[in-house]
Amino acid sequence: MSEFEELVDAHYQALYRFGMSLTRDSDKASDLVQETFCIWAAKGNQLNDRSKAKTWLFTTLHREFLNQRRRSARFSDDPIDEEVAAGEISPQEDAERQMDGQRALELLGALEESYRVPLALFYLQQHSYKEIAEIIDVPIGTVMSRLSRGKEMLRRKMTAEASSAPKNILHIQNGEVTQRHG
Repeated sequence: MSEFEELVDAHYQALYRFGMSLTRDSDKASDLVQETFCIWAAKGNQLNDRSKAKTWLFTTLHREFLNQRRRSARFSDDPIDEEVAAGEISPQEDAERQMDGQRALELLGALEESYRVPLALFYLQQHSYKEIAEIIDVPIGTVMSRLSRGKEMLRRKMTAEASSAPKNILHIQNGEVTQRHG
């Protein structure tokens, strides 16, 4: 197996998940990952320290995402979903939502990019603060404050929505367990 194939095998899934957290679209995420590996094929030999390949790939993917977003900001070909634009959700749809991992990802996707990206890199890709700082090209203190603020925003969104409240709550008082509905 070639070095390039090993690199793809080692990092494709993580890059794809990161691309999904940025674009919220599987086709666009796949395109970002493919473009990242194409850039690696063209420029990866310039990286002297191969132990930093993972960080280089994530940084490249993020930069490519930003470049594509800047280009697409001028020309949008996405159709407008009237219901989503109006923010209308039927009571039945709201009642069917549950606070689970998928809902947390939805809420993460709704966050402002400056908070979504560090949270996705930290919690979904297990990058260190230092790696995140290198990937998004900000100081490590900024990464820490964005993670803190982003977590708080997520926490508020999760607790503010009635659909996200726990359905059953166990309450322990004086050694006695009672169950109530949220």
